[in-house]
Amino acid sequence: MTRHDTALTPLDELRANVAQPFERARAMPKSVYTSPEFEQAEQRHIFAREWLCAGRADALKEPGDYMTMEIAGEPVIILRDRDGALRGLSNVCRHRMSTLLEGRGSVRSIVCPYHAWTYNLDGSLRGAPAMSLNEGFCKTDVALPQVRVADWLGWIMVTLNPDAPDPALALKDVENLVGYLDMANYQEHFRQEFRWHTNWKVLAENFMESYHLPVCHAETIGGTVDLMKMTCPEGFPTFNYHWIVKNDSLPLTLAHPSNTRLQGDERRITWLLSIYPGLFITLTPGYFWYLSLTPDGPGHVKVLYGGGMSADWCADPEASRHLDQLRLLLDDVNLEDKGCVERVYRGLCAGLSEPGALSHLERPNFEFAQYIASRMP
Repeated sequence: MTRHDTALTPLDELRANVAQPFERARAMPKSVYTSPEFEQAEQRHIFAREWLCAGRADALKEPGDYMTMEIAGEPVIILRDRDGALRGLSNVCRHRMSTLLEGRGSVRSIVCPYHAWTYNLDGSLRGAPAMSLNEGFCKTDVALPQVRVADWLGWIMVTLNPDAPDPALALKDVENLVGYLDMANYQEHFRQEFRWHTNWKVLAENFMESYHLPVCHAETIGGTVDLMKMTCPEGFPTFNYHWIVKNDSLPLTLAHPSNTRLQGDERRITWLLSIYPGLFITLTPGYFWYLSLTPDGPGHVKVLYGGGMSADWCADPEASRHLDQLRLLLDDVNLEDKGCVERVYRGLCAGLSEPGALSHLERPNFEFAQYIASRMP
């Protein structure tokens, strides 16, 4: 038997990794970050099967407002239909298979940029020029395939999987934890997309642990946390979480002074919610921000980034000033994170590197590794 015959696959290495108890846990094997074959398997078995986040529901306010995304190579449109409901549609024309819409915007109907086949907001075909001489063509037989969409606590969740449990059921424990903050009524004020040179799991793990905050974010939010006041409990099959009790150095992190409903530590707890596979939410009594991740090969990740404020901070007369301060702060935080996660990926690709032991503050990372392993065939 040759050495090649006995080599472990990335999945073998990952399963051996998560078979250890957490007290002996190590970071995930390098191969699960760098292998193109493993990334393709993640697309098929995770991203094509799970609920992914397209952003906040309040970003689509009026009928015809739309956004686009790609799920495991499948172009998708999410829009408000004429009845005001969220709807997901294939973003590929049923004629010669051109993609239809790009980015975000508002339309009265969906018009193919190739031959002007036109679809209603429910996906039905409204018109197809110069098709009357094709005896096999019937307009009423043509429609864009539907894609499942759900509004979960103000988040637009999308899946290609017709059998995936509804997010309200799969993520009921999230609401049990943070329902007192009324996340559905937070308002999104900014949203952008970017692409970083790292594996998607490196960025996911970076969010899951606050162990790096005092060092990586020394110039921004590092001073608002105390490593000894971080709590990392066991997570759930569909998400992990931890929380931090913040000090008074950043007022927007805290409940608004007019808020008398929140009491005690409820007024200053920051929640970090990692919704598998790719939605990561920082939720405070004053503001929220989030990342929604999709892989782009093993060495790049596409990032949807957005955020905003709670309803009572939005009603503050100084809301615009607070929002400007938040944007500046989070832009700096993102730059710090970009540097960290891109350095980690460079290290993963180095010949002399190897995964090390995990801190007790990295329990969410170990649970994330268990989740990845559990979804692979």
